[in-house]
Amino acid sequence: MKQSRAMSLVESLANVSVGYGVAVVTQILIFPIFGLQTTLAQNLMMGAIFTVVSIGRSYALRRLFEEIRFRHAR
Repeated sequence: MKQSRAMSLVESLANVSVGYGVAVVTQILIFPIFGLQTTLAQNLMMGAIFTVVSIGRSYALRRLFEEIRFRHAR
């Protein structure tokens, strides 16, 4: 069965929402190891930027693979 565009977006948003939390916590833990000092607000903003990029990437890849699957199913 073909996944709709809307469900592709919902899946991507859910995946990236969880990833956002993981990314922010990882930044907070890892940055000091490399001598990078950031505030919580900076970590949240960086996480938000990466999240927006990740949503676009995830959605585009999902649609690409769905198109490939659809063409092979014909």
